[in-house]
Amino acid sequence: MLQYPELPLGSPLIDAELPDPRGGRYRLSQFQEPLLAVVFMCNHCPYVKGSIGELVALAEKYRGKVAFVGLNANDYEKYPEDAPEKMVAFAEERGIFFPYLLDETQEVAKAYRALRTPEVFLFDERRLLRYHGRVSDNPKDPSQAQSHDLEAAIGALLQGKDPPLAEAPAIGCTIKWKPGNEPEVRIG
Repeated sequence: MLQYPELPLGSPLIDAELPDPRGGRYRLSQFQEPLLAVVFMCNHCPYVKGSIGELVALAEKYRGKVAFVGLNANDYEKYPEDAPEKMVAFAEERGIFFPYLLDETQEVAKAYRALRTPEVFLFDERRLLRYHGRVSDNPKDPSQAQSHDLEAAIGALLQGKDPPLAEAPAIGCTIKWKPGNEPEVRIG
């Protein structure tokens, strides 16, 4: 079986400075909210399209308590719908008010060992990884979800508790790697 090692729970925030296609730049460590949700996402994936409403609602509900940052690492030459200018349009159409940044080199996605879109890495006030995985158990249709794992993790952490489920496998499209940039997997 092919395996790609996940970023272990308790790992510190992997900091990076990335561009916003609107012209700004953001550093992941700059956010001061108690929690930080780093979300690997893109424009074309049906799982992201299904989950984005829930992500925006959570970002609004927990404004000032949880900073959300979207990262697009997809190869937009092969997937032009994920191009920077389309990221701006996607954010406007979907009401995304949090930073939606471009990981053009794919180095950040590789450092986080991200594989899917959407895939969430939730860090606590000490910027240690406390939750990793999916938004819900039905990202294409959140109205049919039985388990809203990201919201449960946020709620627990804000109450000083451990998330009820610290790891929930991300459900979504694979990150579209540039040729030769695919993560190394091991047989195990």
